[in-house]
Amino acid sequence: MTKQIPRRIILGPGPSSAHPRVLKAMSNPVMGYLDPDFFEILDEVSESLSVLYNTKGTSFAIAGTGSAGMEAGFSCLAENDEEVLICNNGYFCRRMTLMAERLKLNFSTLDFQWGTAVDLEILEDKLKRSDIKLVAVIHAETSTGVINPIEEIGQLCKKYGAKLMVDCVTSLAGTEIKFDEWNIDYAYSGTQKCLAAPPGLSPVAISEEGLNYIKNRKSPPSSWYLDLSGISNYWGKEHIAHQTTPVNLVYALREALNITFEEGVENKFRRHELMSDALKSGLKSLCLELPIDESIALNQLTVAKIPNGINDDNFRTELLRNYLIEIGRGLGEFSGKVWRIGLMGESCVASNVFGILNAFENLLIKNNHEVEKGSSLSAASSVINSESPKPY
Repeated sequence: MTKQIPRRIILGPGPSSAHPRVLKAMSNPVMGYLDPDFFEILDEVSESLSVLYNTKGTSFAIAGTGSAGMEAGFSCLAENDEEVLICNNGYFCRRMTLMAERLKLNFSTLDFQWGTAVDLEILEDKLKRSDIKLVAVIHAETSTGVINPIEEIGQLCKKYGAKLMVDCVTSLAGTEIKFDEWNIDYAYSGTQKCLAAPPGLSPVAISEEGLNYIKNRKSPPSSWYLDLSGISNYWGKEHIAHQTTPVNLVYALREALNITFEEGVENKFRRHELMSDALKSGLKSLCLELPIDESIALNQLTVAKIPNGINDDNFRTELLRNYLIEIGRGLGEFSGKVWRIGLMGESCVASNVFGILNAFENLLIKNNHEVEKGSSLSAASSVINSESPKPY
């Protein structure tokens, strides 16, 4: 018997819920990936991504998740003898190191305490003393709920002649990105978070300097499939065939971008900020500790410490089975210590804020924690009512 697909309220670190219009767009007829009418859709998506990234450079989507975008960057933007620096302050930074190891890159890491941002003084000291050609950093680290200072990192990279590669998987469409102004050479993201589309594509942006670097390498990138130059040629004016494109996922991405611009990019950023503030206020009223300093805390992902006496697995299982709510467990150094609650894209709405706070109240009371019934809902409501978001 075929298993029924269960209903879920997705409030973890990703994916988020897909917008109904996005799902409907995926059901359109399949076109050939070399169909001239499909090329018009590619052009539209490319232009929209450039607007979202704030770049005059080249934007397109890689067939694969954000990890494909990450591996494409390492495969293309560094020769094996060039020094690469990975800023390591979370689980997904460590994924970067695993890829760099397999690609046999000449890399080193700057390691920072989990829950803190990249220290700019330490980074500059490293760049001064080394011949770093590529710096890789996460913009919004979803394992810790920390946002890194990309603008300042970009200034340092420009000062010392290093290319900058930025992971924007969680930030794109939820936090402002100024690709050109911040001196980014390559940025990649995923469709399944703030864009509110299914996983499967990695929207990227690359500078003219980055593309020229790839074209003038001493040897071609190690991955043919993830060759950014080849993929950009397909998405470019000539639409030179490279690989079979997941056509229906491109339909989905186009609709997700349309919805983003209909809402207004600034309005969408503010919605993520407002709902995050409401959630954090509610969690604090439940006496849950939020360990990330507010000055570097993400809007899309909130980290809360698990109180003493609470069994992490049992709590999340009951949340899933009885309330249909999925949240994230801690990863790496935060494993078993925190919950990770995501409010991204279609999932970033007031009803989900109230839903999870109500469920947390009930489960905490059930686990003999002293909680004032209704306090978290009142706290969240006060924040939301202080500034009514634009209709969504």
